[in-house]
Formats: sequence, structure tokens, C-alpha cells
Amino acid sequence: MPLTDLTLAECLALQPDLDEPADLDRFWTRTLDQARATDARAQVEPVDTGLTQVVTYDATVPGFDGRPVRGWLHLPAGAREPLGCVVEFLGYGRGRGLPHEQLLWAAAGYAHFVMDTRGQGWSTAGGDTPDTVTFGGSVPGFLTRGVESPEDHYYRRVFTDAVRCVDAVRTHPAVDPDRIVVTGVSQGGGIALAVAALLPGLAGVMPDVPFLCDIRRAARLCATGPYTEIAEYLRLHRDRTESVFRTLSYVDAALLASRATAPALFSIAMMDDVCPPSTCFAAYHRYAGPKDVRVYEFNGHEGGGGHHRREQLTWVRELFAAGPRATAPPLHDPQLV
Repeated sequence: MPLTDLTLAECLALQPDLDEPADLDRFWTRTLDQARATDARAQVEPVDTGLTQVVTYDATVPGFDGRPVRGWLHLPAGAREPLGCVVEFLGYGRGRGLPHEQLLWAAAGYAHFVMDTRGQGWSTAGGDTPDTVTFGGSVPGFLTRGVESPEDHYYRRVFTDAVRCVDAVRTHPAVDPDRIVVTGVSQGGGIALAVAALLPGLAGVMPDVPFLCDIRRAARLCATGPYTEIAEYLRLHRDRTESVFRTLSYVDAALLASRATAPALFSIAMMDDVCPPSTCFAAYHRYAGPKDVRVYEFNGHEGGGGHHRREQLTWVRELFAAGPRATAPPLHDPQLV
């Protein structure tokens, strides 16, 4: 598999200059204030998974516009004190799946919340959390859903869902609200970056080959989906290029990263043809908090896989061991793995 983008030296030297909407902060403050105005409350119900070492709850959280968002909350069986928690967001097209499928973080001794992504997943209704808002004119997929306006865009709803899920996790008696890390692969990594920007006080963030970064550049580089959805839309609507990218700038995780201050551990793959490394580095360079990165030189969008999970396990253990709202573990030069 060849390099798909810039070399590592070129990526490290990037100075991304992205077009930022003047009202970006006001837009998100208004959006989250509206979401938090609902009277609905999060609910959790125990699930019989047949497992004995992990206890799982079916969670329902009021997300965008108060609409229910589903998730799994996993806890190590027998835990007796508030736990550090990893909140995970999922890759493009994925729903939360079955309750016994994702147990790594609970097996490591942490609370683990997995958010269902609205409209995605394997059921015909769009997973356990349907996207009930529909707009005409989009191409198949999610990137151009509601792209005519920032107010209507799909990822406005998803980012709001994600913030509200972390809000809910913070109030759960089994979770230490000062020790919450957000993470995700690809789409999930972009969502995690957005949450870190929009929600102060997180202990850390782990964006893994993140999607939704420097979206304009990615749309011009990528020959594979999902970014090709943008090019397909603009092939049909030749007069909307600037308005489309203006809308997408409100959900560009590389733009939002400049507002995030929690310690961060990134992963980037240099042969990634889905999330080009230069776009991931744009978010890394703009990230405002303490940060570290693992670079997988000969990997595509699969990134570091199990090797990177091992890196994350070590990083989270050191982060939580340092105490509430800790500084990041010691930083390294960008590592080729």
C-alpha cells in the first residue's frame, strides 16, 4: 500500500490555516444550551448478558432536541468505588452492537460507556437510535445530510448527543466525574475531538485515526468514502461549494481542536486512504492541550489496531494514576510504530 498523502516530515511541518466561522463558539454554546434545557433524564436498565465479570446497563440519554440516544454502560463486577470511565464513540456506519461485544475497558477495571450513533448501525431503522430528522437533497450517507445549513447538519445532532452522553455519565454514582476520557476510531475519533472542545473538565481524549478533520482538504484528496459523499454532492450542485464547506466548518474537528485542553493521545496512519494523515495532523497541530501521537508508518485506516489499544491502556492507567484532572503522561517525540 503506497503513501496516500504527504510524507511524515511534511505532515510534522504543517501549519494548517483553516477557515473558521466567526460565530463558531456562539453556535455551539446555543446548541448545547438548547439541548440541556430538556426535562428528560438519563435512564439505565440492567441487561442479562450471561457474563459474570462485567455488569452491563442499557442506557437511554436525552440527546439533541431531547431525543433518546442509546448506549451500553459496562462496569467491572463488584466495583465498590467511583471508577475512571472511558466514553467511546463509534466508526462510520456502526451502531452500539450487542452488549457483550466491547469489553476491553471494563476488563481493565474502568467504567465504559459506548454511545450508539444516531441513524447508524445494522437495523433497517438505523440502529437503536434513529435519526428522526430528514432533509432532501443529500446523497447516500451522512456527510451531506442537512448540509444546506449548519443548523440542520447531521453532525450538529451527533456532537450534541455525544456531549449529552458525557453529561449523563458524569452524574452516574459508579463514575468519578473527574476521571473521564473520551475516545473513538475514525468517525469516533472526530466526535471525541469535538467533545473535548465543547466540554471542559475531561481527564483526557484519545482520537484514533480521526475523521471529520480539515474536511475541505480531505474531500479533495480522497477517492474512497465517506469523504467522496461531499464530491458527489458537489458534482450535482455545482453552485454550492462555498456554502457546503461553510456548513461543514462548524463540525470540523480540526477547527474545534483549538478549543480542547485535556491531555490527548492521537494515532495517525501514514497510508490511510480514508482519513488522510495530513488532515489528522491538522487536528493534532491545532490541538490546544498537552498532546502525544503514535504514527503507524505502514498502516492504512486500520491504524494501530491491537498495538494501539495497548498504548492506550498504558496511557489511561498513567493518566488516572496521576490524580483528578491530571496532566498528561510524559510526552515523546512523534513515534513511528
